[in-house]
Amino acid sequence: MDKKSKTVVMLVGVVLTMGALAWASVPFYNWFCRVTGFGGTTNVADAGSDTILDQTITIRFDASKDRDMPWEFKPVQREMTLRIGETGLAFFEAYNPTDHAVAGQASYNVAPYSAGGYFDKIDCFCFTEQVLQPGERVNMPVSFFVDPEIVNDREAKFVHQITLSYTFYEIDLPEKQASLSTGSDSNLN
Repeated sequence: MDKKSKTVVMLVGVVLTMGALAWASVPFYNWFCRVTGFGGTTNVADAGSDTILDQTITIRFDASKDRDMPWEFKPVQREMTLRIGETGLAFFEAYNPTDHAVAGQASYNVAPYSAGGYFDKIDCFCFTEQVLQPGERVNMPVSFFVDPEIVNDREAKFVHQITLSYTFYEIDLPEKQASLSTGSDSNLN
């Protein structure tokens, strides 16, 4: 093999390696954030904490939506104070003011980021897609607790307030919903 051929093979190998690394970076980053709480990613728990401390922490709630999302979306209450380890239940209100069904999915994070690994959700509307019918208004729950281990973390033990933020994005209607919508339109003729 001459020098030119070796160079071409090496360049193709570098390009393929870089492409594979770029392709794998998103799932790897998502896994890393879930495991470490980096970037404000929260944990998921099957049940509340067995330990409840006397120390309290304030949870603030924030709601926003993508600029193309037609819903109205807001927290029912702006904040609550809980003992660390105590299970909290908060509600967010969503309203579809349009004349058609709209599906949405919420993304979320917590701030400060150092608290992300200690914020555990037991159940949340953000785990599944939401579909609101025309004019429908719903209260969507999230149950959570702050892991008592937060008081042992070098940085997070100084956190006295956590902000839980949600952003709703419009998504395609689920196939069943979409077929109902198009089916009802065809029956009008």
